[in-house]
Amino acid sequence: MKTLKKIITLAVLTFALSTVTAQSPPPPNGDTDPTSDGSTRVGDDGSSAPIGGGVAMLVAMGAAYGGKKYYDYRRKLKNEMED
Repeated sequence: MKTLKKIITLAVLTFALSTVTAQSPPPPNGDTDPTSDGSTRVGDDGSSAPIGGGVAMLVAMGAAYGGKKYYDYRRKLKNEMED
């Protein structure tokens, strides 16, 4: 149970850090072109969206899911050994 708590805590911290660091600062020269720093793409309608913020979240969720599956597998093996 302690291992599961550590995994969940790590996943939450990774998610929190990824959301904080995903925000790009404004360009230093005051340029308003969203592609000048390479952190955003411009759509056909002129809107922009950040790239890469969701990747860290997907990795964290995948790690949490894999950790849970591994925890369940180890617990199942332990129970089978006891029987």
